[in-house]
Amino acid sequence: MDGVLIAASARGDEIIHQAAQMCRRRGRIVLVGVVDLNLRRSDFYEKELTFQVSCSYGPGRYDERYEQQGHDYPLAFVRWTEQRNFEAVLAALRAGTLRVDELITHRFPLDDAAAAYDTIARDATALGVILEYPPRVERAPAVVIRQAPSRPSGQPVLAVIGAGNYARLYLMPNLVKAPACIAYVVDVNAAAARHLAAKFGVEQAVTDYRLVLQDERVNGVLIAVGHNLHARLVCEALAAGKHVLVEKPLAMNTEELAQVLAAAAAHPDRQLLVGFNRRFSPHTLKARELLSGRSEPLALHMTVNAGQVPPEHWVHDPVRGGGRIIGEACHFIDLMVCLTGSPVRTVSAAMFGGGVVVREDKMSITLGFEDGSVGSLCYFANGPKAYPKELLEVFSDGRVLHLDNFRRLTGFGFKGFRRFRIGRQDKGHAQEFAAFARRIAGGGEPLVPLEQLVNVTLATFAAMTSASEGRTIALAQEYGPRLAAKPAATG
Repeated sequence: MDGVLIAASARGDEIIHQAAQMCRRRGRIVLVGVVDLNLRRSDFYEKELTFQVSCSYGPGRYDERYEQQGHDYPLAFVRWTEQRNFEAVLAALRAGTLRVDELITHRFPLDDAAAAYDTIARDATALGVILEYPPRVERAPAVVIRQAPSRPSGQPVLAVIGAGNYARLYLMPNLVKAPACIAYVVDVNAAAARHLAAKFGVEQAVTDYRLVLQDERVNGVLIAVGHNLHARLVCEALAAGKHVLVEKPLAMNTEELAQVLAAAAAHPDRQLLVGFNRRFSPHTLKARELLSGRSEPLALHMTVNAGQVPPEHWVHDPVRGGGRIIGEACHFIDLMVCLTGSPVRTVSAAMFGGGVVVREDKMSITLGFEDGSVGSLCYFANGPKAYPKELLEVFSDGRVLHLDNFRRLTGFGFKGFRRFRIGRQDKGHAQEFAAFARRIAGGGEPLVPLEQLVNVTLATFAAMTSASEGRTIALAQEYGPRLAAKPAATG
């Protein structure tokens, strides 16, 4: 045979061996299915065979630029892409040259799906098993999960926009502890929205966020979608009169930040909070208490063992994710701003010079603060998982605080204080959401001054510019009077 296609699912290497025996010299074997790959050298050496594993559906599969952004492969270089493979199969079905009717042995209505899977597992004669959807399907942008319960007077009504991993693992488990009612979970993925709403007893699952913004009952929204949508949704939510808690980052560039500032200025009575949860951690609150009354600036050093994220991940995409410094390192710049009580004035950064696919997530950032404090952030994605993820040291007036992964705070040189720990890691998620709900209900000043949120965001922009251009960035001069963060009150 010139070539052998293996479309089987089986254990062992016998199928590969048989395929090699079928091939002529310099023949080709392509694995489409799933079999063990204990290749025998003699099979391939003696005939000089070529072996290839085929990606499901063809070239383009798992390539986000191809599948999500529509960047096609040129026909002259890649004849059979994922899209063109599907088009060819559908054309063959339409023309009748590819016939599948003879392969279909069973048909089941969708409501009887369990029986279909049982047939596949138990009936040796089952070959093609078809699930048939009903001819008419009710389409609605909202699904009621449960009836709205009676609420205590004054309790805020919240909506969560985004049902991805962060919402599932961190936001919802902590938000349900807050003194608030969660009325909506919103996501364009209807199944994800419905699953998350049902799991946490939310009233409705919705695919159109505009329904939430139009609902006058909703006081506040929590935004946990892709980074490129943050600024736009913040502006729309503020314009709809909602209080907003948006996951970091607040914006991905100065243009988006200007839009957010304009929206916030138009609605000064609305809370706008970025998800800098670490400043709400009991470890951070204890550190601030211990550092109060200091007589000189602070020296802070933070090491973040960020862990590797694949180069093709959306967070590295400058359009969708903005990179990990803007998208995640902002957490730790904000933590230093919180502890010093002073805005960042200057930023100087350096990143890997080469030898790696992604350079920006191996960066050292030096921060100069308005009160004379200095901070260094080492954000490295090339460390082992066994090493702690977040370590902070604060030097102050002959004393040192050491924060170990938000599990243990240790003091050196502090009278009457040696160690603070609560038995588990606590990065402040629950406290942040509870504080947001209470502030909506009771009113008051912003939980974090807008000037600080802007200052931290600009510091991340400056870090990227500094690392790329090799110069120190002074925020006020670089970004101008309109965007430069005003000095925040100490404490």
